[in-house]
Amino acid sequence: MIDDALFQYCLDHTEKEDATLTHITRQTNLKVLKPRMLSGPVQGKFLELQVKMLRPKCVLEIGTFTGYAAICMAKGLEAGAKLITLDINAELEEMVRGFFLESGLNEKIDYRIGNALDLIPEISGNFDMVFIDADKINYSRYYDLVIDRLNPGGMIFADNILWSGKVLESKRKKLDKDTAAILEFNQKVQHDPRVENVILPIRDGIMMARKR
Repeated sequence: MIDDALFQYCLDHTEKEDATLTHITRQTNLKVLKPRMLSGPVQGKFLELQVKMLRPKCVLEIGTFTGYAAICMAKGLEAGAKLITLDINAELEEMVRGFFLESGLNEKIDYRIGNALDLIPEISGNFDMVFIDADKINYSRYYDLVIDRLNPGGMIFADNILWSGKVLESKRKKLDKDTAAILEFNQKVQHDPRVENVILPIRDGIMMARKR
C-alpha cells in the first residue's frame, strides 16, 4: 500500500519479467475482466524467490486466474517438484493452458478446474507451500483445509490481505462480505498457535504464515 511513484521505483528495481509473463499481462488486459487481479512483476518475483529459498516439493495455488503467479512459482521449483494450481473459471482454461505451454514449464504444473473446496480434499499428500489468491469469502475455509496438511516449516501466503485499505474502519463506508471475510481470516491466522505470521505491504498486502 504505497503511492504510485514509490511502487514504480520498486518496479524499476525489480528484475524484469520474461516475454511469456509480458504476453500474459497484455492478453489479460485485452481479453479478461478485472485484469488488476494479475500478480505482476514485484509480487511474481517475490513468490519465485520464496520458492527458490524454501525448495518445496509440492506447492498448492488456490486461484490460478491467467497463470502469472503459477509460472513465477514454477520457475523456482527444483527438478522433481510440482505445482498444483486450482481455479473455478473454466472459460479461461484454454488460454491459461496455452500460457503454461509457452512458458516451457507445463510439466511442472498440474492445473485443475473446479471448486477448490472440493478439489483440495482429493489431492493426496502434504504441501510445503500454499498460495491463496481466490474468492475472499472462502479464505478461512481454504486455510482450514490446508493447515493440517502443511509440513512443519511450510509456508502459507495469502494475497489481498489489506483489501485496498478497507481492513481499517476509517477506510471503508460499510463492512461488506469480502472485507468481513478478510478481517476474519487475518484474525484466524493471528491467533493460530500453529503458525508464526507477518503481513507484508506488497501491493494489496500478503499474509505470510510459517507452520511451526
